[in-house]
Amino acid sequence: MGHALQDYAAFIIFPIALFSISGGIYVSLSNHSTPVRNLLLLIAGALLTNLFGTTGASLLLIRPYLRTNKYRLSPFHLVFFIFIISNAGGTLTPIGQAPLFMGYIKGVPFFWSVEKLWLPWLMVNCILLLLFYIFDTRNYAHVRKSTQNVAERHHEKLTMAGLHNLAFLAITIAALFIDSPRFLREAIWLAAAAGSYFSTKKEIHTKNQFNFIPMKEVAIIFFGIFITMAPALEWLETNAATMNLQTPGHYFWITGVISSFLDNAPTYLSFLAAAMGSFGMHINDTANVTAMLQQHPQFVIAISLGAVFFGATTYIGNAPNFFVKSIAEHNNAPLPNFGKYIAYYAVPILLPIFALMWWLFV
Repeated sequence: MGHALQDYAAFIIFPIALFSISGGIYVSLSNHSTPVRNLLLLIAGALLTNLFGTTGASLLLIRPYLRTNKYRLSPFHLVFFIFIISNAGGTLTPIGQAPLFMGYIKGVPFFWSVEKLWLPWLMVNCILLLLFYIFDTRNYAHVRKSTQNVAERHHEKLTMAGLHNLAFLAITIAALFIDSPRFLREAIWLAAAAGSYFSTKKEIHTKNQFNFIPMKEVAIIFFGIFITMAPALEWLETNAATMNLQTPGHYFWITGVISSFLDNAPTYLSFLAAAMGSFGMHINDTANVTAMLQQHPQFVIAISLGAVFFGATTYIGNAPNFFVKSIAEHNNAPLPNFGKYIAYYAVPILLPIFALMWWLFV
């Protein structure tokens, strides 16, 4: 439990920094959104996640995304934002997704994910973007006349403010790669958060409707997840060898399903450790990790894909999901509840895509 609390502290300080910094960056796009403009924003977000992480990109883009669509915002707008920017986009670098970063720390080369995962990344994001464009085109055709008239009466131009916070954002991302001394990385994150908050003009926070209520909600729910997942992950590590996991497909599905409800980073490590143990290797030995990548790459690919992509299937599957949900709710945006998100969107849209990914790449 002590390790769980330490992991939670390191986990929550990073989004605190990103949340504070992103709240000081104001971006206002044209409030007359079109399917093409929304599509371009999601594509840009899918690329940015690999530089700023899914949390950083989600927090940076969710407010301008809400503003540009405010006259025709529908639940699917937020759902696809979570699918693409909060999850699927960040598959190409260890910065993009926490499981890949944990793999990098254990000895997986930085560019391994680009080399091995770029094709699944491209396929999943292209399918999601195409589906979004179809949804948004139908929505736009249905409400076009009324929304265009309102947008023209309340026309907004592209404006940006608080861009000095990009420097704090760069410092926060760079600090990810600091391993020692202990807690230096977390201290830098807190310093960047404080520097951003106190150097940002109050009017920018007001325009962004910035407050710490969404951060408080995320901190509380993930505290519960981290505490309750400790014995679950302990059981998985102890019993993984008896679970008859023999193929990459087995690891893909079980890593994915558990990542949907528990934090995907420790789930990734648990099953990577189990897979390596089945071949007589140890996850804490860098030479063993290198050997695993060379001799049994399909197992690592399967575990990586399961951990990274399945986080989109629930609001708690990945921390950025809950951030987006909380910020959207505080902006009175329409959102499906927990059950409808899974039943109406995740199951009919994501599971067929995951099955296709399993068939083609795993």
